[in-house]
Amino acid sequence: MSLPSVEDARTAMLAWAKRLPDETLALADAVGRTLAEDVVAIRDQPPYPASAMDGWALAAADAPGRLRIAGESAAGSPYAARLGRGEAVRIFTGAALPPGADAMVIQEDATRDGDAVTVPAVGAGHYVRPAGCDFRGGETLLTAGMKLDAWRLSLAAAGGRGELRVAKRPRVRFLSTGEEIIDPGRTPGPYQIFDAGTVALVALAQRWGGEARRLRPVGDDIAATVEAVRAQDCDLIVTVGGASVGDHDLVKPALRELGLELAVENVNVRPGKPTWFGRLADGRRVLGLPGNPASSLVCAELFLHPLLRAMQGADPGLELVQAKAAAPFGANGPREHWMRARISTDPDGTLRAEAFGDQDSSLVSVFAIADALVRRPAGAAPLAAGGLVEALLLERA
Repeated sequence: MSLPSVEDARTAMLAWAKRLPDETLALADAVGRTLAEDVVAIRDQPPYPASAMDGWALAAADAPGRLRIAGESAAGSPYAARLGRGEAVRIFTGAALPPGADAMVIQEDATRDGDAVTVPAVGAGHYVRPAGCDFRGGETLLTAGMKLDAWRLSLAAAGGRGELRVAKRPRVRFLSTGEEIIDPGRTPGPYQIFDAGTVALVALAQRWGGEARRLRPVGDDIAATVEAVRAQDCDLIVTVGGASVGDHDLVKPALRELGLELAVENVNVRPGKPTWFGRLADGRRVLGLPGNPASSLVCAELFLHPLLRAMQGADPGLELVQAKAAAPFGANGPREHWMRARISTDPDGTLRAEAFGDQDSSLVSVFAIADALVRRPAGAAPLAAGGLVEALLLERA
């Protein structure tokens, strides 16, 4: 049986991804969340012509000259009267220009003498921020599906919003399986390994908007696996390990007792061929990842991240960039290969990708220093240095 490509497998998974409901949060609580509505400005910003510097507001037609000081305009406390001919108003950064003023002279360029100020010639609009120069009332500032960071929250606040409607966070539970798996920090036996991959997967899911939790690992036991999964009130279960077809790979047989229906059984990808996806009888989705850390992390980037984005109403597409090969790539085999790589940038901004020599799927140390995953299509011919490759950049901060 032919295996689906990465793109076909992802499409099948996304077809079963369940968009989560919305909730309304205060701005302070919405950072990192996915916007579920368009944000429209309620008025112009700034709502009035404002001074860009400290200085003197005046009519450009009165400059140069000696002008009578009529008053003061500060942010939040404007000079309300109309400016007369031959008058100037002391003004501070961000304050509204009084009616009749169309320019300002910065304080360094003016000379005050008692109740008068001498100013040089300036043109209309000099050091003035026009009303609406940032955005106009009715303008769409943010669109549904955007991830809210500090800068976007600032824009929403400037547009007059105190609350935002956002997608609920997907509740994700990670379950590692295997007799050899032990919690980090415990004393291992001679043939046990620490559950390193799941720690990283939880961190990634949280970064990608999930409310993620790592469950206690279970051994190669169908009953224990069933009970561990049955007890979870969540939207998505991610199993790590037990995904292949060996005598000890019991996750899918266990979950069939909970009504598992598969959309994807395996994927034509390296690393990560045993990756699978389905849903239980109660509607919870399940993503099965391989136990080797590199395999699980590669497939988290390729499948888990798009799934979480789709569940939050965001665009689930992968954002690939083009880079030049820093060294030759050999011919690829029959599976699409996502190779851990280091990225460098030329002075002209050109990206260069160099794959690490050892791509063994068990190596955590290589992933810890990788900047990207380079995609090599199934059956790709050798590629000389300088040829173009596609790369998925990894978020390292």
